[in-house]
Amino acid sequence: MTKKVALWIFLVGTISSSALFLWLTWDTHRQVEFLANVDKLSDDVVAGKRVFEKYNCNDCHTILGFGAYYAPDMTKVVKRIGVDGIRYRVKSPEKAFANSSRKMPQQNLTDDEIEKLIAFFTWVGEIDNNDWPPQDSAKRLTRSEEVMVASAGLSPGAAVYQRRGCMNCHSLQGKGGSVGPALDKVGKRLKQAEIRRYIRDPKAVNAKAIMPAQKDLSNKELDEVARFLANLK
Repeated sequence: MTKKVALWIFLVGTISSSALFLWLTWDTHRQVEFLANVDKLSDDVVAGKRVFEKYNCNDCHTILGFGAYYAPDMTKVVKRIGVDGIRYRVKSPEKAFANSSRKMPQQNLTDDEIEKLIAFFTWVGEIDNNDWPPQDSAKRLTRSEEVMVASAGLSPGAAVYQRRGCMNCHSLQGKGGSVGPALDKVGKRLKQAEIRRYIRDPKAVNAKAIMPAQKDLSNKELDEVARFLANLK
């Protein structure tokens, strides 16, 4: 290869990669308002972000890829545990995490601060971030994944229970969260149809329920997890 050819390769490569980088940067900035729901950026959302910063929540939690990994990711927390679940955990962390090895300190937030924090989390959760983080992915179990979990000794229902993060609030055999009741013998108390109905819309069964409605579960996932829980006796 001659010096002239090498120079041309260098120039063409540099110019084309720079042009691509500049175009991608422009395209990203062009979509920011749409992707980040700027039109929904209310005063309460801004105030909620300030609450998040005031209490140094990033010291333990990650949000939009930034923060620590001691506690759960907060990017899709509203979808995962619902607004009532957030209120309960923030107001009574000593109860919510009584059986967890990782504790959340009592920060004594006011009701107004909690509502503004929820507004912030709701706004963040609606940002189009390409289905991130993985634990809150909207993707369903594919046939290949069902085969994989079955080969690992998990039933399809147990796989849904694990994949959908049910253990964040409920415990089995002493492992999991304590926000909701332990499910070791739930099959003795409720039939499969009752469990299915409760999972889909808890408040329709119990108006005081703090569990969020699991509307993102497909009917197949709902049937499998309800069957799995109904067999726990």
